[in-house]
Amino acid sequence: MSPDFSSLPPRIRTLLASVGDASAPGTMAEGTNPVMATALRLGEAFEREEIGYDDILTLIRALRDEAFLNRARRLHRYVGGATPAAAHEKLRDVAEHIRATLPEPTFAAYQEATSTIRFAAVFTAHPTFALSNPVYAAVAASASTVMPPETAPFFETHRRTAPPTLEEEFTLAAQAITRARDAIDLLSAALLETAKTAWPDNWQHLAPCPVIATSWVGYDTDGRTDIGWWDTLRLRLRMKLFQLMRLEQQITHEGVLAPDLAQTLQNAIACVKGQISAAPTGPADVQAVANFAQLMVDGRATALTHAAELEDLLQAAIDSAAPSAQVPLAVARAGFMAHGLGLAHTHVRLNSVQVHNFVRQKLKLLDDPGNPVHRRALLIQVNEALEAVEPVPVDFGALLNDSSTAGRLLMTIAQITKFVDTKTPVRFLIAETETGYTLLAALWAATYFGVAAQIEISPLFETEEALVNGAHIVEEALRSPAWRDYVRRMGRICFQFGYSDSGRYIGQLAASYQIERLRLRIGDLLARWGLSDVTVVFFDTHGESIGRGAHPFRLADRLDYLSPAHVRNRFEESGIVWREETSFQGGDGYLLFGTPELAGATLATIAENIYLPHRQDSDPIYDHPDFAADFFSSVIDNMKSLVADPGYAALLGAFGPSLIDRTGSRPPARQSAEAATRSRITHPGQLRAIPNNAILQQLGWCANTLQGLGAAARRHPETFETLNTSSPRFYRALDFARHALASSDDKVLKSVVCMLDPGFWLDRATEENTAKRRQAFLAIMRDLEKLNLSAELQTLFRRIQADHLALREAWQHAPRVEPRIRLLHAIRIMLIERIWLLACRIPFFMPRGGFNHETMMQQVLCLEIPAVLQELGNIFPTGSGPSELDFHEPAGPRDESIYIREHREIFTPMAQLFELLREISVALMHDIGAFG
Repeated sequence: MSPDFSSLPPRIRTLLASVGDASAPGTMAEGTNPVMATALRLGEAFEREEIGYDDILTLIRALRDEAFLNRARRLHRYVGGATPAAAHEKLRDVAEHIRATLPEPTFAAYQEATSTIRFAAVFTAHPTFALSNPVYAAVAASASTVMPPETAPFFETHRRTAPPTLEEEFTLAAQAITRARDAIDLLSAALLETAKTAWPDNWQHLAPCPVIATSWVGYDTDGRTDIGWWDTLRLRLRMKLFQLMRLEQQITHEGVLAPDLAQTLQNAIACVKGQISAAPTGPADVQAVANFAQLMVDGRATALTHAAELEDLLQAAIDSAAPSAQVPLAVARAGFMAHGLGLAHTHVRLNSVQVHNFVRQKLKLLDDPGNPVHRRALLIQVNEALEAVEPVPVDFGALLNDSSTAGRLLMTIAQITKFVDTKTPVRFLIAETETGYTLLAALWAATYFGVAAQIEISPLFETEEALVNGAHIVEEALRSPAWRDYVRRMGRICFQFGYSDSGRYIGQLAASYQIERLRLRIGDLLARWGLSDVTVVFFDTHGESIGRGAHPFRLADRLDYLSPAHVRNRFEESGIVWREETSFQGGDGYLLFGTPELAGATLATIAENIYLPHRQDSDPIYDHPDFAADFFSSVIDNMKSLVADPGYAALLGAFGPSLIDRTGSRPPARQSAEAATRSRITHPGQLRAIPNNAILQQLGWCANTLQGLGAAARRHPETFETLNTSSPRFYRALDFARHALASSDDKVLKSVVCMLDPGFWLDRATEENTAKRRQAFLAIMRDLEKLNLSAELQTLFRRIQADHLALREAWQHAPRVEPRIRLLHAIRIMLIERIWLLACRIPFFMPRGGFNHETMMQQVLCLEIPAVLQELGNIFPTGSGPSELDFHEPAGPRDESIYIREHREIFTPMAQLFELLREISVALMHDIGAFG
């Protein structure tokens, strides 16, 4: 579909028509690449002053706003429409379906069906806060109308002014969770109304809790050093305050008379506010920590320590309330009891290495758990330690003195479960778990600090090794009597699956296949070890983009994709109860709860997914196990080869990081001493998964979704074509490829590779008639030769293009990118050229602090423009301007700064063009639908 330029000024429309004329003769540099041809012709028009900065700004905003509207429409469709009436009707239908399909038509059966947690929405602070908060709100509002608008609201920019802080992330998460809780209340109301009609004498005792909200915002310390225990405690206290204030507001209803309940809540709220005010801001002020400890200890009873303390008061309020107030009160009681003393349940997370380090120091276990030679001995030793471990007391003084990350986190949990909420379990997520020893070490540490009964230890399987060997890892832990006893005591065993890291190393489609296989093997293992009576919790940590595991077209398909009907049926046949959890990550994830209408539609879809029957009991993909194994193995092999290709790191690290804003409070690169001194990445693992994926999106090729599909499809083209139309599971998987192909273009990627090729600029210089521009092209050529990226990038492109051609051959009707997206990429390539040419006009300057002309050009070619301009601002100062004060002598010259021309003609335009370049990144992100 061609873009609509009817609203643009005539001059721009005429220019776009001319640059898009395929019959116009091309130059040697343009070749047969329409993206590069458009970019070069736009650049020539800019050079001839046929268009200017304002024209390009107008064009970018028009394309950006069209992408904004498309995103709002997709979001509206994604949740199945966003009208409150439709959500209410769906929830009533779900409640009636539960009642009608009970094994026996009794209140007890209905209570059992609705009073068990079946799904958790987990709110995380993954760095996807790519838009300004008002723009996010505008997307949500536009998607929440019956008919999404035809005109986008005006914004100067859709970008943030600065990365979000942890405090801002927490506030945004709390707002989204509040709307999620309101939607959960709608489900509870539907369940209670149905019960009231069917069992008028018993319904008042029902407290449904099929869906809960959970959060790790402020508690996730995996790969972070900027979140202290004082931050986690303060934020957890705020979540407690929000929950108490929510209940206080809910019981303020006409016809409710509950003075004891109201007074208890008021006292608890005042006490918790005092605790929050006294929370320390760091470990340096020991007296402040001691004062905080006193408030926590002395206020323990007043602040309440578990939700059940209010259960009798809530029941009495319901029983004595006017009939019109009973259901609202019962809804309030259900939400309060389901979530305990927090607006949401709590997840904490750290890395397996941090657990290993702590236990190694305490138990003097010096061998490496990653070395299989030592693993058996380590497992024996940690099992012996589990038999002998005795809990130690924990106080705030111990928190101050412990220097280990794992020790501080577990002591923080001890204080939370002692003073904030003693009953609601805390999920303890361990990233990069690749051995059963990690789980046993975590259990020993939890027992040592006295919190083993309050935490749910969960491995995170996200690396290739963990996904392939996950069953062996689980069995290593299950062989331990201490681990089996722990699982039985908890009544649950928890697993977390990561889609971002696994997808970028072995391919997104192959990752979901490996996770599905691992789920089935876990079920078999539990049956083998006599644990079929415990609940299995599967937490899928995926984002909102195809690069991070989210189905692109419908929320219902997203849930079915993550939890396939085949796996559900197998668990039902085995009698194992399971619970689904899924993440909503950062700004993009919060959009699904961005308004009450969206939250209601999202919750209604979740309720339908967990209660309504599976739409298809059989799927032909499972009749072709050899095809599935071979297909996804081919994808894995190709993706691993791509990741190992030096050109892949070169592609990601050249100027890709400069195309995206920082979108979260955590660093975009992994924190390490090596990362602190490295100028450019040498392996994709040096980037976090989300920036990695975001860079691929901006370079015009979603490699972590597409790479290897061509080779895999070529091996079995007929089966590929058959299952693409007959298998719901395989079709949903290929929906990822459909969306990726609609957002990717090998011509764009080729243009990027050309821009970094010195030979391209030599061709430009050969064709150029103007001496000044010819010298600039040659200067760019020489500086690109110093980067030494071209050979590796050309090899990489041939690898990608060959696989892409194989996919097109096997899948002839696969989608193609829209012209509007191509145009955005072309404009940005033109802007990059303009920035580089402007840099060639910067006058000679003496080196300063290691910054010289060569360094400057290397940074300019990598588009590190803000850093370059900051240095140049110091080297070429503009001064403070003439003063009007009397200096008691004849006045000297008051001319403008001698460097004002450099700023006006070079530095300011470079900054403006760079801002446009980043605005295009936001427009492309709108088209893809998510960041990363």
